[in-house]
Amino acid sequence: MRVSRYLHGLSSFGPFALRTLDEIQAPIAPEMRAFETRFREAMRSKVPLLDRIMHYIVQRKGKQMRPMFTLLSAKQFGPITDAGYTAASLIELLHTATLVHDDVVDGSPVRRGFFSVNALWKNKVAVLVGDYLLSRGLLLAVEKGEFQLLRLVSRAVREMSEGELLQMEKARGLNFSEDVYFEIIRQKTASLIAACCASGAAAGGAAPEEVERMHTFGELAGIAFQIKDDLFDYGAGKNTGKPTGIDIKEKKLTLPLIFTLAHADPSDRRWMVRTVKHDNSNSAAVAKVIAKVEECGGIAYATKAMYNYRDRALDVLRAFPENDARRALEGLLNLTVERVK
Repeated sequence: MRVSRYLHGLSSFGPFALRTLDEIQAPIAPEMRAFETRFREAMRSKVPLLDRIMHYIVQRKGKQMRPMFTLLSAKQFGPITDAGYTAASLIELLHTATLVHDDVVDGSPVRRGFFSVNALWKNKVAVLVGDYLLSRGLLLAVEKGEFQLLRLVSRAVREMSEGELLQMEKARGLNFSEDVYFEIIRQKTASLIAACCASGAAAGGAAPEEVERMHTFGELAGIAFQIKDDLFDYGAGKNTGKPTGIDIKEKKLTLPLIFTLAHADPSDRRWMVRTVKHDNSNSAAVAKVIAKVEECGGIAYATKAMYNYRDRALDVLRAFPENDARRALEGLLNLTVERVK
């Protein structure tokens, strides 16, 4: 399975399947350093408690893929200006706010291997921290007069909220269709990556139709990104950093499971649904569901879908003139589907 996936990625990307994060960042390395300085400044507060929490968050930042999507999208169309930095900072502030709020909603004590904000400072503080981050990002755009950027990102905020609530509503009955699943992940995950690419393009001076095409590219890339996250739950690799079966234990229907429930024998479907609904804390029962998903081809099906969205995103991107930034975006897109955690 691993070999076939690697070859699939290699045939579509050539050398980009082997690119490292440092290589992908190369066209915007100085700009990423400048962004990090600006981002830290944007998170400062005169309230001592809030400033301590902001410092804690900054010290434990992730790969910063969303600022990379934003800045590379901007540089694809021209030099990175103050508008590009504003776009990247707003996106990262919004993303960080959603992570803090998600940990409260999910009751998660850990984020990226460290204690979450709510675990250290309790839910009430975490909710207010998330609110502060969101308001700080929105104010940053207003202060800079970047109202087009504000429209693009506000659209993403709305869709992310709608996607989360749609997932909660549908999860009760475990009766997802693939169409519903794709709508949920388009809103919850892909809308923010689409906003990265569209806002970056707008900041780089792209024409309105080019901004919309970059929005489409980001949306397709974001769907591929989320399917990859779904696959981590089924033990595709032991170094993912994500406990195997956690989505099942949280009653989340992901693409491998949806496919399996649609194609399994009625008797198998009944015990699988029963496990997800009522026996999801039983590790042995969850492992049995995972084994059934693999046996029925759910993992292979989701992997194929992931590469299909990756390839569709590539088609959109390659309609633009080739340059260093576009090639780096191709590498970043490949990284989203080939990452191991």
